[in-house]
Order: sequence, then structure tokens, then C-alpha cells
Amino acid sequence: MSVQRDELSALKFLDRLQGHLKHVREPQKALRYTLRETHEFFNASHGCIARLQPGRPHAEILFNIPKVGRWNLDDLTLFIDRRHPPVQQDVVMAPLKRRGGAWGALALSRPGEAFGRDDRRLVSRVAAVLSDAIHHIDNDRMVGVRDRIDRKIMEQIDPKDLFYQILDGLRSLTQYDHSSALLIRTEDDPALVLVAEQIAWAKAKSHRIGLRLPIVRETATLLLTEQVYGFDRHGERWQEWSGRAAGDLASLLDYNADGRDGDGGGLREGSMLCAPLVTRDGLIGILKIAARYPAQLKPYDGELVEHFRSQAAVAIQNLHRTASLRARVVTAERKHAMAELARGVSHDVNNALGSMLPLVQQMQEDLRSGIHKPDVLCEDLEQVQKSLQVCRRIFGGMLSFSRGAARRSQHGYVRRAFETASAILKYGMSRRGIQLDTEIPEDAPAVACGQSDLEQVLLNLLTNAREATLPGGRIAVVVEPAPEILRISIRDTGCGILPEDLPRVMEPFFTTRPHGNGLGLPICRSILWEIGGTITLESQPGVGTHVELTLPLAARHSQVQAS
Repeated sequence: MSVQRDELSALKFLDRLQGHLKHVREPQKALRYTLRETHEFFNASHGCIARLQPGRPHAEILFNIPKVGRWNLDDLTLFIDRRHPPVQQDVVMAPLKRRGGAWGALALSRPGEAFGRDDRRLVSRVAAVLSDAIHHIDNDRMVGVRDRIDRKIMEQIDPKDLFYQILDGLRSLTQYDHSSALLIRTEDDPALVLVAEQIAWAKAKSHRIGLRLPIVRETATLLLTEQVYGFDRHGERWQEWSGRAAGDLASLLDYNADGRDGDGGGLREGSMLCAPLVTRDGLIGILKIAARYPAQLKPYDGELVEHFRSQAAVAIQNLHRTASLRARVVTAERKHAMAELARGVSHDVNNALGSMLPLVQQMQEDLRSGIHKPDVLCEDLEQVQKSLQVCRRIFGGMLSFSRGAARRSQHGYVRRAFETASAILKYGMSRRGIQLDTEIPEDAPAVACGQSDLEQVLLNLLTNAREATLPGGRIAVVVEPAPEILRISIRDTGCGILPEDLPRVMEPFFTTRPHGNGLGLPICRSILWEIGGTITLESQPGVGTHVELTLPLAARHSQVQAS
């Protein structure tokens, strides 16, 4: 009768435990609750939940009852590692599984009072119930992360922000301790390009963004199979989990092989997952997860990554569409800007030419009549020369801008870009009595921006400042080198922007000018975003507007490309 009562109480205990764990959403709470209830049910003196992390020599205690309880970590380590520790009648251990493999142990101790066979069997059933509950919690979390990213896709957030949403979601699920990365490939580029990377121990942006990894035909063919590849490092060589010949792929993606990650780490990768992203257009990218120790990532993690491949592919396709749209918008803006500039400077050119015409006519008349005076003729010719120089500066600046030179170059010089913009706008500013002050160091370093893009940005911003500034006003341009960036400040004393309009000035096609197109500032923002720069804008009605740009230096950009 006593045995039946014990069996009944055991069943009730398991049922109560399962019922409670169904409503728990955090693994830590499930572990803590189960330990507390099991410790009490068995009237144990001590209880603990221990886990063994990859690369660690000993297990660690996660939860302990009482808090000062002591355990033999060597025995716990052997047990979790599926080896056989010495048998102790007053200690019982049961394995906890998570993420498809051995993870930890539930242990109870009753010094001087042995655990029977039924007790040990029941503790194992408790551990199985707990492992199952944590599996469901992890699965629900994976579904939640997928749903969140799907919502971000529907919200059409910036593709690169979406990249990091995916990488961050994978980190919360796989708990990798090294890094994750997304690399993309385009039709006209035989290499993979690193577009997003999250370093587990660093909050700063990875310095490897932009790294190009050339791939040979054999590797591309391997990736087109769409299989998720798992690798572990053995010495200096990589071995694929199923024994497939894919070592060249792991070596290609092992760009941290020198062990110097440059982001505060210093540990190279010991385990790696590689998920090719393939569409009907072919290979478009790779999703990569890396951990520090061999065997740390498991097939379970590969299954998790499988759930996010379609989302990563959508993010890359969105990036391609956004880049294509941005290129078309930039081209349209450039053409529109040229037309607008032509209209804007035609009056200035006409004035310059108009001032020459009467002088030339007067010189012709003087020469015919033979009454010309050399000093007067020289003075008139000097005036004609000045007018021609004004026209030349204006047309030269427009020609430089229209060429779109160095679109593919990632080097630009602010002084040269300002001279181009100034040649187009300065004469009109001076004619309207607008003072243009500049502080640009002679040795201002090159920035990681194409020269024509840099000219586009400065021309748009200076045109906005000129249009907003009344006669007699002032525009000040200040360039300040700083560590790793160049800061450009453009401040005008114009009419300013209304507070209700300020949040919208970066929106495409929003404009407060009668004949504006609303593309100038959005194009500036797009160009700066593309190179990792920033643009901020402050304005007060009746006081003026201050625009500040930060641009990464070309020297650092070159180092990244070379790394």
C-alpha cells in the first residue's frame, strides 16, 4: 500500500510539474522551479543544476539549494560528458538535454540516506520533463524571432538593418560566442562581400565590413547544393561533420584564422556553420555562424539556421532592389540637378556676357575711328577677361559635376569637391551679397566617398543654403579632421525650417521650395549611408540652419578592403 501511494504521489508530482512548465516562457525560470520542487519532493539536503560549457574543463553550478552547497565538480563534469563518475548511493544525477545534445545535469544529495532505484528512475523522468519543456521554450522563441523578422520585412526596414536583425536573432537562439556574418554575391562579381557581421563580445561595428572573398568555380558549385555545412577545427585543418570534401569552403570563410579579430577578441573560430543562400538566379550569399570551440555548434544549430535562410535571401534581394532604385534615383537627381543648375546660372552667365557686349562694341568703334586710347583699351580688355573667367568657372564646375567622375572610386577630396561646387554657386552668391566663408585645411585627408558623390552632396547642401539665405546673409563651411572621420559643418543665416517640417526634410519628394523636387537631402543621406557616414540637421526659423556631416576616412576604408 505504501509503494502504491508513493507511485501515485510521484505521478501527481510529474503531472503538476508538467502542467506548470507548460506556462513558463524562460528557460532559467523552468530550471529554477524544477530544482526547487524536486528538492522539496525528495526531501533532499542539497540540490543543483549544473552545465558544461564547450571549452571549459569543469562544469559550473547554475542554481544551488542551499546557495552555499558544495558539489564535486569533477563528478558532475564526468556525468554531463557521458562518462561514468564514481557511484555514490546518497547522490543522484540525471542528464539534461538541450539543443539536441547533452547540456547539463540535475543533481540531488541526501548525506547518509541512499536513493533507491525508483528514486533514480523518477529523477530521470523529471529531467526528461524539464528537457522537453526547455525544448518547447527554445522552439517557441525561434518562432517568435522568425515572426519578428517577418514583421520587419513587411515594414520594409532598411536592408542592412534587417541583416543585423537576422544575425541578432540567430545569436539569441544558437548562443554562439564568436561571430555571425552575412556575405553577398552579385552577378557581376565573382567574390563574396561581407555586408554584415556581429562579434559576440563587441558592441562596435565589425571593421571587416566590405571584405571580399574570391570564390572559385568548385566552391560556387558546392554552395549551389543548398546544403547547410558544419565544420570543426582539428589543429590547423577543418573537417566537415558528415565527412564531405568541403574543407576549401571552411578555409575561405576562416578569415579570422590569424586569431586577431581586431574587435577586442583574439580567439579564432573552432566551429562553423555555413548556409548557402540560393534563389532561381543562383547563389546570392552565405549565412555564417561561428563559435570558439570545436563541436560547440551542432546539427541542431544547423536546423535553426535553416529556418532563417529564406529571410536572409529576402533581405539580400531587398538590398539589390534598394541599390538599383537608389542608383536610378541618383541618376535622375543628377540630371534634374543639371537642369536646375543650368536654369540657376543662366542669369549669372547672361549678366557676365551682357557686360562684355557693350565693351566689345565700344572697342570696335574706337578702332574704326582711330581714337582709341591704349590705357582705356587695356582696362576694357581686363574687364572682358574677368567676365570670361566667371563664365569659365561656372561651366567648368558644371562639366566636372556632369561627368560623374570617379563613381567607382572610394576616394574623394573635400577641398576639390568644394571648389567644384563653389565654381558653380559662388558668383551667384556674391552677386546677391551672400558672404561665403570657408575653413578647409590644406591637408584635409581623403574620405571614403567617390569624388562625384562628394561633389553631389556639397552642391546640394550649398544650393539649399544659398536658396534659404537672404541678400547680405552668410554661409560658413568648416571642415575638421577627427580620428577615423572628417567632419563637415555647413551653417547659414537663412530663413530656417519650421519645426513641423524638420522631421520630414529627409523624406523623398518633400520640399518647401516652390520649384524644388524634394530629392536633394534624401540623395545626400543615401550617399552618406552607403559609405557609413552621417548627416544631422538643426534649424530655427528666422535664425538659420546647421548641417553636419561625418565621413569615414579613405585610409581606414582601404585598410578594411586589404584585410
